[in-house]
Amino acid sequence: MRGILQRPLAHRSKRELLRNNRSRMKIFTPVLLAALLYMPSSLSGQEAPSSAPGSQPAATSPGSSSKSKKKPIPSFLILGTVFDEKALSLPGVQVRIRQADEKKFRWEVYTNSRGEFAVRVPPGYEYEVLVHLKNYQGQSQSVDSKVDVQQRLSIKLEPRSQSKAGAKP
Repeated sequence: MRGILQRPLAHRSKRELLRNNRSRMKIFTPVLLAALLYMPSSLSGQEAPSSAPGSQPAATSPGSSSKSKKKPIPSFLILGTVFDEKALSLPGVQVRIRQADEKKFRWEVYTNSRGEFAVRVPPGYEYEVLVHLKNYQGQSQSVDSKVDVQQRLSIKLEPRSQSKAGAKP
C-alpha cells in the first residue's frame, strides 16, 4: 500500500518527479564520489606496481616529464625579521635581494604584519639583502647560499638623524 500523501507515479506532475530526482542525486553523488576515491587500485583496472627493487613506475620516465614544463622551485630560503631601534617588529619594510655580482635587484618583498619576510632563491650564489624604510637608514647584509639550505636574518633599522641645515642648536 502506498503512503497516504504520496500519489502514484502515473499521476505525479513533472515538477514532483524532478524534485524527487534532485533529492536522490544530492544523496547519491557524494556517496558515489567517496566510493570512487577510496576504491583500491586493483578494482579500478590499474596494475599494482611491481615488487622488483630496480624497477621504476612509468610516471617517472623521462618521456612523461616532457608534458609538464614547470620550473623547479629554488631551494635556498632567505628569511628574516626587521626590527626598529626599540626592538619592535616593523611591518611594510621593503626588502630587496640581488646576486652579489649584479647591479639589478631580482627579488623584492615587503615584511608582513609581524615584520617577517621570506624569499626562495637559487642555491650556490652570494646574495645581498637590502632593507629600506622611510625615515630609517638602509641596512645591507650578505648571504652565502653555498653553505646551507636557508639563512635567517635579524635586521635592526636605526632612525635617520633629524638635523637640518640652519637649525638652532
